[in-house]
Amino acid sequence: MNNQKDLSIFPRQMLLLSGSSLKLLAVLIMVTDHTASILFKNYPPALMPLLTVFGRSYSVYRIMRNIGRLAFPLYCFLIVEGLEHTHNRFRYGLNLFLFALISEIPWNLGMGKSLHHSTQNVYFTLLLGFLAICLIEYFEENRLMQTICVGLLLIVSILLRADYSYRGYVFLLIMYWLRKNRPGQAVIGTAWLKYEWCAGFAFIFINMYNGQRGFIRSNGMKYLFYAIYPVHILVLAFIRDYIW
Repeated sequence: MNNQKDLSIFPRQMLLLSGSSLKLLAVLIMVTDHTASILFKNYPPALMPLLTVFGRSYSVYRIMRNIGRLAFPLYCFLIVEGLEHTHNRFRYGLNLFLFALISEIPWNLGMGKSLHHSTQNVYFTLLLGFLAICLIEYFEENRLMQTICVGLLLIVSILLRADYSYRGYVFLLIMYWLRKNRPGQAVIGTAWLKYEWCAGFAFIFINMYNGQRGFIRSNGMKYLFYAIYPVHILVLAFIRDYIW
């Protein structure tokens, strides 16, 4: 708790969120985003202007997508925290890889309405960042090998065209390199994702993290949160194609 107080830009009394709370928040925001992108993208009532701020109109769809920008920074922060606390990095990486494979068909159906889509799901982006961090630490005394590994994985992230692409891969590295500097993390992370400016608001919640694990402790709950990603996309795609 004291370490989190030293890291956070907020006073101790504002450190209200455990790791489990951040996971739940990230899931709710992600579902909000995908509900808009899958169900509301071509739904006229959701596209009608709802309010105007500084001369710019916002529809229900746009508001939900803007809220959704907060999910990726939260997930990246949780990946870095998970790496710091896991007792088995191989299993951690294997879980990311397996769920990247499991999520590919739901992703294709949700985003492309077919079994084939030009981009890949975000688990691949998170996996590449995870691998880069592991290699950075493995070659801690060899800057050349660190650079080669990070560069090669950067190329893979560009060619793979996973969600958030190379920007997401680099962002995860920013979150790792600045993990002991929350103000720097917020400033540089927000600047890097400036094309999705709303993402910066995620750092408000990140700085409310208290360093505690929270209520998600069993393996069942842990894998449930992995599975929510492909399952909710599949459900939304089914609603769009057969019920909506």
